[in-house]
Amino acid sequence: MKHTVVLVEDEEIELKELEQAFDWAGLGLEVVGTARDGIEGRRLIEQLSPDIVVTDIQLPGQNGLDMVKPFENLRVLIVSGFSDYRYMKEAILIGVEDYLLKPVDDKELEDALRKIIADLADRHVRQIEAIPLKKDVSSYLIREAIAFIDKNYGAQIGLHETATALGISEVHLSRAFKESAGINFLAYLNSYRINMSISLMADPNNRITDIASACGFVSQGYYTKIFKRYIGMTPTKYRENL
Repeated sequence: MKHTVVLVEDEEIELKELEQAFDWAGLGLEVVGTARDGIEGRRLIEQLSPDIVVTDIQLPGQNGLDMVKPFENLRVLIVSGFSDYRYMKEAILIGVEDYLLKPVDDKELEDALRKIIADLADRHVRQIEAIPLKKDVSSYLIREAIAFIDKNYGAQIGLHETATALGISEVHLSRAFKESAGINFLAYLNSYRINMSISLMADPNNRITDIASACGFVSQGYYTKIFKRYIGMTPTKYRENL
């Protein structure tokens, strides 16, 4: 399973070298975004939801530790030129995976990343929790959309049906949903359906085919494809690990 990475480094040359000279693909990683300040880095994390963030601490706008604090389940690797004990102590307190001092050679970086990757893989194999979804949105409209999903997820609904039920355009709903819930409508709907399917797996009498149908997936094949994309394994394999 490929994991995604965001790089945050204020020195352009160092950022380019980190992005282009290191063999990310060889570790099964994909750099999906880069930023040169803490504010842009935080925006990218919110937008892209990466598995791993590699960041410096001293950044314009917002330091790297403050940038990553709000994000749970985010794996953070610090690469910094500062060995200040205060930074290291704070990094430990917020759960940073490792703290590497510049200049960092490729082997040192690779070893640190491999530890994170191994832990991510282990978490996927042992995962018994559903996908966390934001429910406490401030927008009344999006709360109504979420309520519609909650009531009708087992039927063949999508953006069109939800927008029609709420009396608004699909474009309006799509934009408002992403802004309030943090992910797009289809991702939320799929995640919600997967969550519900996981709850049904607890009963061994429920067949995978029946679970897929009950949760609104058009076929078992499509359900398996979406489940594997979000959870990292097939429904059958997941059920074996429960």
